[in-house]
Amino acid sequence: MKSARLLAAAAAAVLAGCATPPPYSKPAVDLPVSWKLEPPWRAGTPRDADDKGPWWQRFGDPQLNALEQRALANSPTLAIAAARLTQARASATATSAGLFPQLSVGGRLARQKTSANRPRTNYSSETFSTVQNDDTLSFTASYEADLAGRVRSAVAGAQASAEQSEADLANTRLLLTAELAADYVNLRELDVELNVLSRSIDLQRRALELVTSRHDLGAASGLEVAQQQGVLDTTLTQVDVLRRQRAQYEHAIATLTGTPAPEFSLPTQLRDMTPPEIPLGLPSDLLERRPDIASAERAMAVANAQIGVANAAFYPSVTLAPSVGLETRTLSTLFEASSILWSLGVSATQVLFDAGRARANLDFAQAGYDASVATYRRVVLTAMQEVEDGITGLAALSRASTQAHTAVATARRVLDMANSRYEGGATTYLDVITAQQSLLSSERQAAQLDGQRLLTSVYLVKALGGDWAGANLAAARP
Repeated sequence: MKSARLLAAAAAAVLAGCATPPPYSKPAVDLPVSWKLEPPWRAGTPRDADDKGPWWQRFGDPQLNALEQRALANSPTLAIAAARLTQARASATATSAGLFPQLSVGGRLARQKTSANRPRTNYSSETFSTVQNDDTLSFTASYEADLAGRVRSAVAGAQASAEQSEADLANTRLLLTAELAADYVNLRELDVELNVLSRSIDLQRRALELVTSRHDLGAASGLEVAQQQGVLDTTLTQVDVLRRQRAQYEHAIATLTGTPAPEFSLPTQLRDMTPPEIPLGLPSDLLERRPDIASAERAMAVANAQIGVANAAFYPSVTLAPSVGLETRTLSTLFEASSILWSLGVSATQVLFDAGRARANLDFAQAGYDASVATYRRVVLTAMQEVEDGITGLAALSRASTQAHTAVATARRVLDMANSRYEGGATTYLDVITAQQSLLSSERQAAQLDGQRLLTSVYLVKALGGDWAGANLAAARP
């Protein structure tokens, strides 16, 4: 018996040493030293440990702030992600219970009759029918000796899965707020374009009245009247197109805020929104700031733990199951010493042949880990692309917007000159129409570029993982 115990202890030590779950380490990714910057950008110093919300307040729009709060409170998408996080945490707690013994208590009260014709255990003794009570109270313990690391790997995987769900919730929140801000910016940009069209329509109607009056006096031809009417009709058509686009953004905002689209409306407002100042930091900051990168990294930890679970199938499964209880024919003697019963047991199972199932499961887990590593690197590369796109895009849009507003001022001067020359008879009305169309085009282009700057700012904040509370906001401004 002593030799057997020593042999069992030695076998357990070997199993514990050979079946340890694979250690997890985050794979290295190649990151540039700095972003590819162009004036007026320069590197900032954001604090990655700070809170990453509510970044939308940087745009200084009370209406946007109120909509974001409604979305965070009422969004079904965010509620789904929160529920999944609760499930993942509960699953991690349930899996962690496998590290501890499971205790149970049971009782049974029975009155039973045995058969006189039951099979005999001894042919020299007769069998009799008996009627008696059988009262039992038992306490049972069950514990899996985690020699192969299966339980530890499962617990590590469940905890990493819960952390992944937490990162997914943060990412859902970031995506929700960014999508809402983008739709809101697009809607307000359309408000500006509709205002441009409204002013152009007023101008074109006054021009139509003028050319009609000149036609009635014989100073203008019918062709000039028809030309001006055509310009007005074309502009009126564009209004309906923009109103349709605005309605679509309005409906999208309603859905994001958890409001039925027929019950939601946003009145037209001309907002003077300015892109916020955004500190860039270093490319490596993305690994700490972006929740989708954190989620991908936790997915690798989950896949690594699955390798440990699959690897444990090659080793014996050992379970301890002691029990103690009381059994008696009469309840009055239940707690007497003579009613005590107990058992001590150890069960061990070792698969000898499974037609390659364990090896296939291990290969499957290893391939899943390799896929999660590739996914992680892809997410990091995509994140760097999004940030670099935002940096170059804002710099270019800033210069284009400045030039567009200069073009608007020039187009207005050209229209004034064309009107004066036409009224003085120095030119044809075609020059006036051309100047009107040029002004309308320039004003709409300026509005669109301003909207694109705001939209790119939203996407850059999203690409950087959110806001920096208390960061050095003077670090960069396109």
